[in-house]
This record gives sequence, structure tokens and C-alpha cells, in this order.
Amino acid sequence: MTASAAAPQLHHMTVVGGLLEEWAELSDEQWGLRVTELGKVVDHVGATWLTLRPFGPSPHSEAPVSAVPRTAVVGSCRVVADPEPDGRVRIVGAIETLRAAGAPIDEASISARLNHPAQVDPDLVVVLGPSHLLPPSLVWELAYGELVFIDIPWMHLGGSHLEEAVACYARRHRRFGGVD
Repeated sequence: MTASAAAPQLHHMTVVGGLLEEWAELSDEQWGLRVTELGKVVDHVGATWLTLRPFGPSPHSEAPVSAVPRTAVVGSCRVVADPEPDGRVRIVGAIETLRAAGAPIDEASISARLNHPAQVDPDLVVVLGPSHLLPPSLVWELAYGELVFIDIPWMHLGGSHLEEAVACYARRHRRFGGVD
């Protein structure tokens, strides 16, 4: 599958999966292997950004769990793993950062801050889990990205799953909220 045949407009892909606790359990070596495998797929289809986010925090955890943010470059793709499990916290943080900097608070500036360091909203959001559950880690991206659900656990995610998601995305006719 070539980048132009698969999805010529795919620039930024987001994958949402796993609980924060599962992220924290991965060793540095496991993270490196995962990021490389997923980044190769995204790079192969011509996208320059891959953002990884946890589905959310564990509802069973009593103690706060944290995972470290990670970044890597795979080919021409920059991979960013952002462990913030609550999209509302991300939006409030973006607005507070803009306000403190004296920057305008509008759709464009909020989008730029939330997607940073990526320069565009995600075209494709791959959600690991059943299609009837939306992740609390996303709020902004749900409005702007095409959603593909893959009902597999985070620990089983591999490059072939992202290839399937990209193929599904490429077959869709995006109407950007329009109906026809």
C-alpha cells in the first residue's frame, strides 16, 4: 500500500488504548519496540505525526498512577505518547497556558496547544475497544478526527492493526460533519 493510494490526506494519526496502569507497566524496551512498530506503519502511509494516548485511568485504582511522556522519531514520523488520561484536563491546561501567555483563546489557538507538537488535528483516531465506549482521554479529537474502533486490548496492538485502520479510513468518504 503506497501513501498516495492508501490515504493521501493522512497527516496525523492518534491511537487511544490501554489504561494508564497498563502504560506504566511497560518497560522502556517494550515502549521502544511498540513505538517503532507503530511508527513504521504511520510513516509508511505518509503521516508525519502519531500521538498515543491512554483510553483513561483505571476505574479500580485507588492510588494515582503516572506514566512518563515519550517521544521518538521513526522515519519521517514523530511519535508522541502523552499519558494524560483526561481530555478535560488537557483542554483546561491548554486554556490556562494560553491565558498565562496572553495569547488569544479561540478555536485555532486551543487546537494548536492541544495538538502540540503536532501541527494539525488528527485525521484518524484509532480507538482500542468496543465502538459504544468513547475514551475520556479525548474530547477535542473526537470532533475533528475520523474514528476507527478496533476491539483489542492495548497489549495486543500491533502494526497490522494500524494497517487495517488506515485501510478502513482510506475507503471512507469524509464529509466533515456534512450529510448527503
